[in-house]
Order: sequence, then structure tokens, then C-alpha cells
Amino acid sequence: MAIKRNKWLASAAGVAALSLTLTACGGDDESGGDESSSSQTSAEESGSGSGDESSESGSDESSSGGDDAAAGGGNDEIITANGSEPQNPLIPANTTETGGGKILDMVFAKLIDYDSEGQSVMDVAESIESEDNKVWTIKIKDDRKFSDGTPVTAQSFVDAWNWGAHIDNNNQAAYFFEPIQGYAEVHPASEEGSEEAPAAEAEEMSGLKVVDDTTFEVTLEEAYAAFPQRLGYTAFAPLPESFFEDPEAFGEKPVGNGPYMVEEWNHNVGAKLVKNPNYVGDSQPKNGGVDVQFYQEQDAAYVDLQAGKLDVLDAVPETALSTFEDELGDRAVNQPAGVFQSFTFPLYADAPFAGDSEEAKKIRKAISMSIDREGITQKIFQGTRTPAKDFSSPVVDGYEEGICGELCEHDDEKAKALLEEAGGWSGDPLTIAFNSDGGHQAWVDAVCGEITNALGIECSGQAYPNFKGLRDDVGSKNMTGAFRTGWQMDYPALENFLTPLYKTGASSNDGGYSSEEFDKLLDEGDTAESNEESVAKYQEAEKVLVEDAPAIPLWYSNTTGGYSENVQDVNFDVFGVPEYHNIVKN
Repeated sequence: MAIKRNKWLASAAGVAALSLTLTACGGDDESGGDESSSSQTSAEESGSGSGDESSESGSDESSSGGDDAAAGGGNDEIITANGSEPQNPLIPANTTETGGGKILDMVFAKLIDYDSEGQSVMDVAESIESEDNKVWTIKIKDDRKFSDGTPVTAQSFVDAWNWGAHIDNNNQAAYFFEPIQGYAEVHPASEEGSEEAPAAEAEEMSGLKVVDDTTFEVTLEEAYAAFPQRLGYTAFAPLPESFFEDPEAFGEKPVGNGPYMVEEWNHNVGAKLVKNPNYVGDSQPKNGGVDVQFYQEQDAAYVDLQAGKLDVLDAVPETALSTFEDELGDRAVNQPAGVFQSFTFPLYADAPFAGDSEEAKKIRKAISMSIDREGITQKIFQGTRTPAKDFSSPVVDGYEEGICGELCEHDDEKAKALLEEAGGWSGDPLTIAFNSDGGHQAWVDAVCGEITNALGIECSGQAYPNFKGLRDDVGSKNMTGAFRTGWQMDYPALENFLTPLYKTGASSNDGGYSSEEFDKLLDEGDTAESNEESVAKYQEAEKVLVEDAPAIPLWYSNTTGGYSENVQDVNFDVFGVPEYHNIVKN
């Protein structure tokens, strides 16, 4: 097939045509504060999220930001923001949830970045070019440094990607390197039925080659026109030489190349980020740093915001959704975002809903059809959520409102009929697990109430104290009942909501779903000649999800947040994330 030459330019316009056909990761958080993505893994949980970068202070000047604050056009005062305890050490390739991703995205700069509208712009990369969409030449800027003063080179990316992909390192986001030639040798697939991880056949991917200090070459297994779009994801961040000397120590206090660096991480309390004096990119901080405070309850964060003890909040609790816009006035934020909410079934469990039999699928569909999404989004979320009509988000190209069909429609009679056709419910009551620090109790109780009333299935919420605890059990495949999930996109692409969450073996495929037909359609979408053809294939893949119902679409989230009277220039991007570097103390 004829493939046009692609050149990723430093402006959004230069990449817009390719910006909507890739894979990303997201997060897991209903309110926007505890998502996972393949940034990571569920938005409610989300990630796509976003990423998890980190960096180290590197000099005594970093504690206050030094003279760099003036150079950045702002001041040296620290702003405060809400957050949650990261699930894992702060290592880019092993962070797939928003607790760690929020920190890492301030600490690491990647080859590309995404502007406030979700369009791709060059960051560390000077150019990303290919003649055939299979062999990509990447040139990086020669003035970038890590916070320890060492230069960011082509080797910094190649070494980081090889380490991230290698099976021995057991990284949650290793899957994102799969398109690169040689991935199967460093991360071979497990044999069916085997519980032991296979041994790597190589130490490095054959598709990565350093040309010189500022140039490296990436050869893919197949032509993939949208490959550059994913390079703004956390896992693709560069790593300094010091990382490989002691990855464990690095995970506590990472050394990054972004606008901020980690001064201190107090587990279960917060993380203090200060300006990186060696950063020369376009996101120069206009403040001295960000103090990310970990809250066990969203209500407590909102109270602190009102009292002026917290500067920026990106997740308004359910209890304040009906009042926060009046209470905060012009400082309230309520805008559309690329966040999808759901709950997922562990298909590996010993339960009536598990497996891929027609009976199990009917049970999952019956549960979905018993839920009144419209009523819940109005009564509990005060219209800050929109009932889901598919598995993605209305902000992405390829979104199709009717694709979910009956699966997303409330119809108690049809739901009862489907359950009867499946032979009814037998076994233990249904549970829906959620994290108490994410503000999910009300909607879980409402959903369970409707399932019980419509189908006679005893249903209740299973509360975890925090997001980390929930994610640990989900990631270890220890779930016996359903669990809340969601996805915060990494960039506006339909495929971003599909591949990381549902492709066989994907990093955020928490339910263990596997479908040869679904996987084949995704692959065909990845290698299609045009964006239109790619989107069409991804839509076909989404229809397979509708038939199999491995997860239940619930609603799309607005970004609901706010800021105190102590700060100004607060803006949230299309991902629902505050642009921290632009925030200034009054």
C-alpha cells in the first residue's frame, strides 16, 4: 500500500490529522482523582490517564526553586493540590493510575506533549519522521537535562524503553512497547495454562537503535501511522543513568527532566514537588512548586479548599455537587472531559457472571439493563455526569452515541427476561468494590439498589479504605465480585479507550477479558491506511464489547473542581487535569 511521509511538527496543526488513531492509557477515578490508565488504568480508576513521572532535586537550590522562579515569569510560592497515595514506586513504566501519574507528569517531559485541547505538540522531540510508517527517526533537542544535571540523550530513551519492556522488571505499562520490533523477545507471552513467567530471549528490543546523542531509530513490527501519538504517555519518558544503578531508591525520589522534581514523598501523607532548575522547556513553572496532599476523604479536601488551606481541587465530592458552583462562584470548574466510568466483572472469578458463555453474557447484560443511568446522574451527580452510550467519550473522534444499544438502556422487563433465559442467579450475592477515598459510596448503593429491585439479585458495595488497596487486589486478580473502574484518556482517541482496557493481556485489562475477534479488529485499525478506516475498525471492535459486556458502561464525567482565593490563572485541560505550572499565588 502507498504510505505518505509523516512528519510530526512542533505545532498542533501539524499533527492533528494523526492525533485520533492511537493507543493510550488512562486512569481510574469517578471524580477525576483516582483513575487508572494504562496512566495508567481506570479513570474512575484512570488512565489513560495519565502517566507517572518523577524526578529528584539534584541541588540544594531546588528546595525553594532558586532564581529560576523569576526566570519562569512567576514567583517562588508553593501551591497546594489534592492527590492520592501512588500505588507503586514512582517509575514511569510501572505507573498506571492517577495517584502516581499526577506526580510523574509534573516531573517528566516526554517526546511529545498534549495541549489543553488534547492536540499533540513537540516537547523533547525536535522531529519524528518516517518514510513508511514502520521505521521512525526521532531527533531530540540538545539542551534538555535531568534534574541531577546530566543530559537527556537518545540513549536515555532507548535504555528506558528497553528496561520498561523487559519481562523481568514486571512493569504494568510494559504492554505499550509491544508495537516495537523485538518486544516479543524481551517480553514473551506466557504459555496457556502456565503460572510461571517465561524467560526473555533477549535483553534489548531489536527495533531500537541509537544513531547519535540526539537521534535514535525505532522500527515497528508493522506500519503504524499513529505511533508518534502515544509517545506522550508516561511509560515513554527517558531515564537518567542513575536510575539503573538503584531503581528502588529512584522510585522513592525520581530524577526527571520535567518542570518539577520530587523533594519529598511522605507515604500516605503527600508529596512535595519543587521547581527543576535544569528545566528549559515550554512549561516553565510560574510558582515555586506543588505540594500534593493525599486525602482519605474528598469531603475533607473540599472543606480545606473553602477554608483556603488547599489551593486547587480536581475532584468535587458528591455531597457538594449541588452547591459547589454557588459556593465557589467564578472559582468553580465544571467542564467536559475525556473520562469514562464503569464497573468491571472479573471474568476469572467463580461467579454466575464470569466466563465467556452465552449464559454469563446474558447475566452481565441483564445487570446493565437494570440500571437507571439517567436517574442516578441527575439525583446523585446533579447533572455533572452524562449517561454512557458507548465505551469511550463524546470528546473523541469516532464516538457513536447509539453503539451501546440496549446494553446501556434502562429496561427492567427485558433485564428480567435475559436473566431468566440465562437460568437465573445462583451463588453468592453480587458485590461492587470501590475505594472510600474516591467518593463512590452513593452511586454504588444506588446501582446495587436498582439491581436488587429489578432482578432480585442481592447486591451491596464492598468498600476499600483507599484507592491503592483496591488497585492492589484488582491488579493481583483477587476480585470475587465486580469493581468500579473508569478511564481518563491520555489523548483524544477512540482506540485509547479500547486497547489498554480490553485487549488480551493489556496492561489495564483488569477483568481478564479476551476475544480474538476484538483483538483482530484493533490490529486492523492500528495498521489501516487512513484515520477514517482506523476509526471504522475501532468502532467494529467496540461492537464486540457491547455483545460480550465484560464491563458495564455507566457515565461520562465532567471535570468538577475549583480553586481558592489564594491563586489565579487556574485552567483545566481536556483531560481534566489542572495546568499546574501556570498557577500563580496571589
